[in-house]
Formats: sequence, structure tokens, C-alpha cells
Amino acid sequence: MGPLLTNQELIERFESDTLPGEFHHAEHVRLAFAYLSECPVVEALDRFVNALKRFALARGKPERYHETITFAYFFLIHERMVRTPDLQWDEFSRRNPDLLDWKPGMLGQYYREATLKSDVARRVFVFPDQWVSRDRERLNS
Repeated sequence: MGPLLTNQELIERFESDTLPGEFHHAEHVRLAFAYLSECPVVEALDRFVNALKRFALARGKPERYHETITFAYFFLIHERMVRTPDLQWDEFSRRNPDLLDWKPGMLGQYYREATLKSDVARRVFVFPDQWVSRDRERLNS
């Protein structure tokens, strides 16, 4: 995305479709972080989802939007932000490199591959259908 933009600049440029270059998984994570830094969680999710859908539609690829993947990463990012408050993007991304990996991504810990490939999961949020034991330990910390 070029030089590091403020959260507000990133949101404004994404919503106005004026960001240069490619927009891959790591950029999605950065954008979710920006929305969560600037808005209450429900507003952040609404704006993020609608902006992603407009972005995909503007490129003639509305089928690229995947609700389960979007929601799951969004709330994983939110949880990490709550556990480590007041971090700026550079430090947050340094401490959470697993959020930035697309393939193999961390959702494989929570979902069966067939679930994520399903049409239902693409259209609506589907709850995780696998559970990794270390998540239980983490939730208790």
C-alpha cells in the first residue's frame, strides 16, 4: 500500500477506491485494524463488509467476497486488539504475524476446508466447526 497511511486515511482511500496497487490478505487485515481502531466494533464491521463488497463489485468480482472468512478474521483481529490495547499497526502486525498469513491461514485451526469452500460459508457467517485445544488454554489466560 505504499507509505504507511493513518487509519483514517486508509479507510477514506479504500472507501473512495483510490488506493493504488494490489489488495491482498495482509492489506485486508490492515484495513480491519484501521476500522476497529476508529469505530465501535459493530460500526467497524458494517463499514468494513460494505467497503469490501463495493471493492469486489467495482472489479467485476462480487463472488470474491466471503462472509465467513471476513467475519472470522475480523473478530480474531478484534480479540487480539483487546488483549494488547494501544498498539499501533506496526507493533500489532509484528506481534501477530499469524493473522497476516493467508495460505495456509489460521482459519484451518477453526474450520474444515470443506466448510470454508461451501457456498453457505461464502454467503453467511458459519460458526467454526473444529476446535484446537491450545485455543482453550489461550482463552483461560
